[in-house]
Amino acid sequence: MEQKGSLVSRANSIGSTSASSVPNTACNMMDNACSLTSDDEDSDDRQETIKNDYKDRRRRAHTQAEQKRRDAIKKGYDDLQCIVPTCQQQDIAIGTQKLSKAVVLQKTIDYIQFLNKEKKKQEDDVSTLRKEVMALQIMKSNYEQIVKAHQNNLHEGTDQVPDEMKFRVFQGIMDSLFHTFNSTVSVNSFQELSACVFAWIEEHCKPQTLQDIVIRFLHQLKNPLY
Repeated sequence: MEQKGSLVSRANSIGSTSASSVPNTACNMMDNACSLTSDDEDSDDRQETIKNDYKDRRRRAHTQAEQKRRDAIKKGYDDLQCIVPTCQQQDIAIGTQKLSKAVVLQKTIDYIQFLNKEKKKQEDDVSTLRKEVMALQIMKSNYEQIVKAHQNNLHEGTDQVPDEMKFRVFQGIMDSLFHTFNSTVSVNSFQELSACVFAWIEEHCKPQTLQDIVIRFLHQLKNPLY
């Protein structure tokens, strides 16, 4: 009987020790699980914070870039209004209101087209002036040759050209010019006469043409003169 009692007592003691150790182990496992869960949540929170910060930086950078683009466009339109004279003029229909971007662009296009026309006109004027300068240079050269020939004649003591001979030269030139005038100019109306006269002068009264006529008649009169 006494030996049975000691066995029961030892069994109870072992059981109580085992029972008391089981809850402690379970609590430790739960604590470890909670600790791991907490670490995962902290890691997720950090990653989410990093993502949000990155998105915010990108959003701010995009906003700044967009603002710079708008400022540049606004400055461009302001510069156009300052440069283009027609944008500075008061429009009665618009009054004192600020010009819209479409109006500024249209006025700028119109002004550029106007400048292109003015440039073309100036180029045509320059070309005409160059032709006139060339004609004047030819006339100047001819006059210098005439003066030089006259001076040589004076130094050589040769006889002067008779008035009759000068008249013959003048008559030959006029006959040649009248021939082209008569075949070119129409006298049906004053309007046609005016138009044909100017066309005839431009075509047949050029310095080079007159020079050729004079030289031809001088060659014809060369033998009687010399």
